[in-house]
Amino acid sequence: MKRGSVKRAVKKNKTLAVSLAIICCLLLVAVFAPYLSPFDPMAIDLDHIKQSPGPAYLLGTDTIGRDVLSRIIFGTRISLFIGIMATVVSLGIGLLVGLFAGYFGGKIDMAITVIVDFFLAFPSLLLAIGISVLLPPGLLSTTCALCLVGWASFARLFRGMVFSLKENVFVDAARVIGCSHLRILFIHILPHCLPVCLVAASLKVGSFILAESALSFLGLGVQPPVPSWGTMVSLNRSYLPSAPWMVLFPGVAIALTVIVFNMFGDACRDALDQNIKV
Repeated sequence: MKRGSVKRAVKKNKTLAVSLAIICCLLLVAVFAPYLSPFDPMAIDLDHIKQSPGPAYLLGTDTIGRDVLSRIIFGTRISLFIGIMATVVSLGIGLLVGLFAGYFGGKIDMAITVIVDFFLAFPSLLLAIGISVLLPPGLLSTTCALCLVGWASFARLFRGMVFSLKENVFVDAARVIGCSHLRILFIHILPHCLPVCLVAASLKVGSFILAESALSFLGLGVQPPVPSWGTMVSLNRSYLPSAPWMVLFPGVAIALTVIVFNMFGDACRDALDQNIKV
């Protein structure tokens, strides 16, 4: 999509514009978390344990007096970093694997397909849990586990695209004039995959954020006292009847973030379809 068509798509599609604006706000919150946070997210204050939301603590405090709002703000960094980083790495791996498998075919494609099918045979969250168990819990381990889980679906998607693209006339013309395989792949075929990359990546970020929250909830992701939305829900779930704000607000943050990224991905797909029809 050209720059002009992108601007027209954003203006026409209100969902795309709104979701993009919210994502930009989330990124700004993550970047400027130290300046936006009213308190130290890991500071313990035993004099203000389980304070309900009010003027002093807008979203209340947890069982050891930490400000819930500050922890949610800093948790935005963790969720967005893992979601975006895992998406970028797994997309890069899946794109390269899919390009080579779809273009060369034959035994290369058969070997890659067997590996991809092996990873896709397991439920993604279950496989992420299994990988996380083998690794020491933490930010890097969680990101690696999600990358190992997510690349296979990207590889299958782009393999199918390359299978159809390599039969087009412009690929035959490139072969006739003596272009190498790598030039055909990265100069002639890859640009046609980039719009789909945007849609697939934006949809995947939300699922990775949800998976990271699930791993942290199970104690296999980011470890306390580092603020993570999933960890906040896990540590405070037993206090749901007496202090629901400790679980409710992190849960709402997870849900809204995932919904926004899914809305953005769907809106990008709609804009891409309209652009192709035009």
